[in-house]
Amino acid sequence: MSTAIDRIARPFRRILVIGVGNPYRRDDGVGPHLAQAIRKHGPPCVHAIEHSGEGASLMELWRNEDAVYLFDAVSSGGVPGSITHFDALGHSLPTDFFNYSTHAFSVAEAIEMARVLGSLPSMLRVYGIEGSNFNTGQGLSAPVAGAVGMLLPRVLRELRQLDVEDQPVARRESYARA
Repeated sequence: MSTAIDRIARPFRRILVIGVGNPYRRDDGVGPHLAQAIRKHGPPCVHAIEHSGEGASLMELWRNEDAVYLFDAVSSGGVPGSITHFDALGHSLPTDFFNYSTHAFSVAEAIEMARVLGSLPSMLRVYGIEGSNFNTGQGLSAPVAGAVGMLLPRVLRELRQLDVEDQPVARRESYARA
């Protein structure tokens, strides 16, 4: 029986993790929190960055990537801490799902625009973590922190299973906090 990872075009040369959000708006910081954890504990072939979520900039970031994992807080009215996973190559994202963005051009709109332009990476996984507290301040709410505790080991395991070409990946530190 094949897994989702087995069905992905391989091998990858470049794997990018994007943590979208603002760490100074409580649960909105879940994306950057996950990017930092993956940068610290993930395989060396993975480049993990924090990003504001501005759509045009996201499209530029993933333009030359083989595989992209994107994490963002959502405010869809769901249960705080719930995790929704999208295979963005196979399905359109609901535009109102990532409606907490402060940018006019959101994550979902960037993905759909890139789809129309034919500029999506070979793999694009999007994780939305339902937030409950988007007030000014640092630190995740208990439900969101619990979701991170469940999601992080699963994603790290998946990243380690990806078939990666044995070539060093140039790091682009300038994209942090774009």
